[in-house]
Amino acid sequence: MLELGLLIASITMLFGWIYEGRTNNAGVVDVLWSGLMMGLPILYATQMQGDVVLRVASAALMSFWYLRLFIHLSTRVFSEPEDGRYRYLRDYWGDKAHRNHFFFFQFQAVLAWGFTLPIWWLAQVETFQLVWLVVALALAFGAWVGVYIADKQLAEFKKNSANKGKVCEKGLWFYSRHPNYFFEWCHWFSYPIMAIGISGGEWLWIMPVVMFAFLYFITGIPYTEQQAIRSRGDAYRQYQKTTSAFIPWRKKDGHD
Repeated sequence: MLELGLLIASITMLFGWIYEGRTNNAGVVDVLWSGLMMGLPILYATQMQGDVVLRVASAALMSFWYLRLFIHLSTRVFSEPEDGRYRYLRDYWGDKAHRNHFFFFQFQAVLAWGFTLPIWWLAQVETFQLVWLVVALALAFGAWVGVYIADKQLAEFKKNSANKGKVCEKGLWFYSRHPNYFFEWCHWFSYPIMAIGISGGEWLWIMPVVMFAFLYFITGIPYTEQQAIRSRGDAYRQYQKTTSAFIPWRKKDGHD
């Protein structure tokens, strides 16, 4: 089943790479990644033989979480010019951009496959503790509310043309430069919590650690902030000085 999941992810990203070559819009990789994060859990839940409640609950949680992201990204990617992060990479790679994008897309396929492994494992479990499933779902719901509020506040800020070139410091964005990433990370604690009391489930605690590493050091904050500095300059540099990068926290002084 794992081999089938990886094959599906790889072929999906292959088609995405072909689309990128025809449209010069690499942002489709984000749409497909979120689509895989929805689809692979459903595959595992329907094909594995673990407890039906845990299978359905865990797969539905991940699929529903990334459905929100899939809709959000699809609306943006297919209606707007290529994201600035990918435009920068295209310019940086030059004539090698399409070739390099092939490897980038396949890397994203492996990531999607890897991040859905918790559902593959949970879908095989035959007994679990209902109380921890309830706690996990409650945590995920709270995280979803946080992401929804953050996305709504940012969208409303961007709608106002007077805010072009400015930094959003409204609501949750006053306390964190990336509240959406923070709540995304919080949701990843749901899967190891589901596995509390299940033999062998301790490995799932590595997932929030890995997701934090990607969000904070690799694919999330670094690329987003590089683009923010290119588009907002000193205003964003000042925002960096005064506002927590990840965990919502009180403002800092901001003086050098």
